[in-house]
Amino acid sequence: MRNLTQDNITQAVLARLADTPDPRLKEIMTSLVQHLHSFAREVKLTEGEWMRGIEFLTRTGQMCDANRQEFILLSDTLGLSMLTVAMNNDKPAGCTEATVFGPFYVEGAPGVDLGGDVANGAAGVPCEVRGQVRGLDGEPVAGAELHVWQADADGKYDVQRPGQAHQARGVLHAARDGRFHFRSILAEAYPIPDDGPVGDMLKATKRHPWRPAHLHFMVKAPGYETLTTHVFRNGDAYLDSDAVFGVRQSLVADWVRQPDGRYLVEYDFVLNPVKAGA
Repeated sequence: MRNLTQDNITQAVLARLADTPDPRLKEIMTSLVQHLHSFAREVKLTEGEWMRGIEFLTRTGQMCDANRQEFILLSDTLGLSMLTVAMNNDKPAGCTEATVFGPFYVEGAPGVDLGGDVANGAAGVPCEVRGQVRGLDGEPVAGAELHVWQADADGKYDVQRPGQAHQARGVLHAARDGRFHFRSILAEAYPIPDDGPVGDMLKATKRHPWRPAHLHFMVKAPGYETLTTHVFRNGDAYLDSDAVFGVRQSLVADWVRQPDGRYLVEYDFVLNPVKAGA
C-alpha cells in the first residue's frame, strides 16, 4: 500500500498482521498496534518526544544484566506488573492474595532447615518468622516449599552487592502440619534502584522510589496454585504509597519486639487448590 497517511497507516499495519498463524499472538499484536497508534494521536506525539522515548527504552535495556532487571522496575512502577498479577490471580475469598514478583528473585537459593537462619550474615536486627501453610478448606499443607528473600538493613538485596554470597534468602519446607519457622532479620523500608532511567522517570513525575518493609514469599505445593506474595510490616510509612503499588491490607502483619530485642512476625498462608483438569 502506497500513499500512507496518518488516517490510514493503522489499518495498513493491521493488514500486515492478517496472516499471523498464532491466533493469540495476532490478537495481542493487533491490540498493541491499535492502542499505540491511538496513544500517539491522543497526545499528538512529536518526533522529538518519540525519539526521547526510544532513548529511554534503550537506556532501560542497557541497564539490564544478570543482577538487575530495569524493565521489571519499569513495569512495576507503572502499575502494569500489579495489574497483571491482579487479573491473573482472582482467587476465592480466604486465599492469600498475590502481589508483584519483583526483580530480585534468584534461582538456586540455598536450602534452609526449619528453624534455620535465612539471613546468613546479612545486616539487620534479628527476627523470627513463624506461620502455617493451609489449603482453602483449612487443611495443613504438609511439606510446602517456601522460597523467601528480602533486603538487608541497608535496603540492599544480596544480588546488588557484587560477589556477595546468598544472604537473606533461602528455601525451606513446612512440617507435616504445614507449620514453618525460620530466623532472619527485621524487614526495613528501602528505595528501589533509582540511578537509571526508571529513577529519572520517578524524579520527573515527582514520585519517590520507596517500598514499605516486607518479606518476599513464593509458596509451592503439589495440588495447589503457586503463590507469589509479600508480607508487609505494619506501621511502615510507605504502606499507602508503595512505589510499585504492591500493598494489600490482607498482607500487612505486626512485627512484635520481644524482650530479648529480636522481633517476631507470624503469618499464615492459604493456598488455592488446583482445579480439576487444570
